Amino acid sequence: MIYLISDLHLTDSDATLNHRFEAFIERLRPNDDLYILGDLFEYWLGDDAVAFLGHGTTRQRLANLSANGVGLYFLSGNRDFLVGASFLAECGMKKLDPEHILKVGKHRLLLMHGDSLCTDDIAHQRFRAMVLDPVWQDMFLSKTIDERDAMARMARYRSNDGKTTKSAEIMDVTAAAVNDVMEQHGVTLLIHGHTHRPAVHQLKGSGAIRHRVVLGDWDTAESIITLTEEKLTLRFHGQDHTLAL
Repeated sequence: MIYLISDLHLTDSDATLNHRFEAFIERLRPNDDLYILGDLFEYWLGDDAVAFLGHGTTRQRLANLSANGVGLYFLSGNRDFLVGASFLAECGMKKLDPEHILKVGKHRLLLMHGDSLCTDDIAHQRFRAMVLDPVWQDMFLSKTIDERDAMARMARYRSNDGKTTKSAEIMDVTAAAVNDVMEQHGVTLLIHGHTHRPAVHQLKGSGAIRHRVVLGDWDTAESIITLTEEKLTLRFHGQDHTLAL
């Protein structure tokens, strides 16, 4: 079975959320594949800060999954873009490109985190361009962990404050960006997270029927996609929404 999740925003201070994630991964079996589409962590300071952030247990849980034969795949989000090769290797996870084509039988699916599709949110796109710049990342990682933590906390708090003044439309994906990326990759199904608005959308337009499936966050319950060659099932708010492939 293939599983996809996104936007858990794990922190060491939210025991309920960590237990929710633990209960989920305990259900995975050898030969299952787990795709994490970004923002597994609330924020990330570098692979040398795992203990500082209290994520040693999560690292061990992921490593145990990999050792037990579960395939782990990680696509970084806007909160954990600094997850690096060291942490991935320790967990036995493979890093995916920001726009990853997943082949399931005869189907080609596009996987993304989703924030790059929110093109009306100009402030976020500027911030995204800055923090994804290798020069900025080298500067940030050269600082002490305490200094990095102070910078990250300031950025997160400003992000949360900004959400109170932005319209819902600005923080959602734009139709043009979705259309462009799906056309570029020649796909009829896009899966992403980021917006915390779980849903199965049938996209308007001529030609082949296309769908955009959005994973939700884990604040109150699991949000999971299960995928086979025949169907996709999105679970959120305790309900299953199925799409035949």
